[in-house]
Amino acid sequence: MDRMSAIRLLVLGAVRQHGRAHGYQVRNDLEYWGAHEWSNAKPGSIYHALKQMAKQGLLHAHEIAPSTAGGPPRTEYEITDKGTEEFLALLRESLTSYDQKMDVKSAAIGFIVDLPRSEAVALLKERIRRIGEWRAAVTEHYVPEDGPEQLGHIGEIMNLWVHTADADAEWTRGLIARIEGGAYTFAGEGEPFVGVLAEGEENPYATGTPHPGDRH
Repeated sequence: MDRMSAIRLLVLGAVRQHGRAHGYQVRNDLEYWGAHEWSNAKPGSIYHALKQMAKQGLLHAHEIAPSTAGGPPRTEYEITDKGTEEFLALLRESLTSYDQKMDVKSAAIGFIVDLPRSEAVALLKERIRRIGEWRAAVTEHYVPEDGPEQLGHIGEIMNLWVHTADADAEWTRGLIARIEGGAYTFAGEGEPFVGVLAEGEENPYATGTPHPGDRH
């Protein structure tokens, strides 16, 4: 499994927010966040990630007895200390890395309030610094002001990447300003925003597509 994949960060973060959750709860949360639309968080990937990270010692799998209504036993997952370390490392790396992977960045923003406010700001400022560094390296060979035509239609590729980098930096500066202005509740500041569904709570964004893993 790709260490920097969005699914890894999303699944660890969702389990951590619940404290303990079975696979269907994790799937339901990620659909609630719309992650199935902007990442590879499809049911099969979610259940595979849970099993793989349990094997890696990042999650602890609890076998739960079947209910009195019948049906197979369910596995509930709980994040381990090693899993928490991995989650925070992935989160910090995802907030600072400029790699064009929108799903990884989106997942990181979803968990940014798990960090102290000052650290979140510092990581975002580092992100801007890295974007600037990347842009400087690119513009040694491509001058945006001269237009993409200087490199033929291939110049449109560089044009796209430079515009994307500039938009990313502008958006990040806005986020920093909002955070520094007191927006949102960060780690250690009080009751966090509840972004996961309670057991039995209806998910208005659920795809409703059944998957064999839903029963485990």
